[in-house]
Formats: sequence, C-alpha cells, structure tokens
Amino acid sequence: MTVTLNVINCLKNEIKQIESALLVKVKLRSEFKSLSSIDGIGNILALTIMLETGDIKRFNKLGNYASYYRCIGGARYSNGKKKGGSNSKNGNKYLAWAFVDAANFAIRHNKIVKSYYQRKAAKTNQIIAIKTVAHKLVRACFYVLRDQVEFDANKDFC
Repeated sequence: MTVTLNVINCLKNEIKQIESALLVKVKLRSEFKSLSSIDGIGNILALTIMLETGDIKRFNKLGNYASYYRCIGGARYSNGKKKGGSNSKNGNKYLAWAFVDAANFAIRHNKIVKSYYQRKAAKTNQIIAIKTVAHKLVRACFYVLRDQVEFDANKDFC
C-alpha cells in the first residue's frame, strides 16, 4: 500500500510541474479565470476549452456552440421516419472530451450538479445523464464566455 501511495504522490508532483510549465507557456486570456471558476473545470480543462473554442464571437447562438461540442443530435426526420444518421464526426472531439470530463468532476464537487445528475440518472441511463450535465456546462460556459458573467449552479442546474 505504501508503494502505491508513493507512486500516486510522485505522479501528483509530476502533474503539478506539467501544469505550471503549461501555464507559463500559454498566453492566458481573461476567459481563463472565468472558466476555471466553474465547478468541475480546473486549469487543464479551462485551457483546453479556452484554446479549442477560440473567440466565442464566432458562434452566433448557443446552438452553434453546442453543435460544435458534439452535443446536438444530427438525425433527420421526415413524416415521423428517420431519413438520415447523425454526423457524429462533426464538431470538436477535444471539446467533447473536456466537457464530459468536467461533468464528471462537477458531479463530485458540487451538490446541486450531483442532485441534477441523480434525477437524470434515475430516469435514463448514466451515460445520457452525464451528457446532459455536460450539455448544461456547455450552456454555462457559453454565457460565461460571451457575457462575462459569473457561473451560478443554482440558475443553471435547477
């Protein structure tokens, strides 16, 4: 057990060194602080979201940003019948990963997000519940980046 704890502590130190070196190399914009204030989004996820999103003004609406994140289904229906599949390869896979990872962390660290996740998981399966939490985080990030407002879990997850 002590050997495993030593390995974990060694890896934690390596991760801290990598994060600090990365924060020195990357030019941080004002969005970084507002993104890292959101529950579940740490330094690396905030950097990933900031760099992969770019300028938020290039997205006209929230739906465009959510689609870029791969959060919107692309099935086409006509007369109640499915006519086309989803474009699952469209969008940014790194943003999709970052928001799902942020959703998992937010569930662990925020009681409001956790209760929202538990309500969704009771109705559907856990994967869909995680994706809905991730979609809520996408919505929150869009407004935090666009309007420069603070994240409020009570407003976004109730």
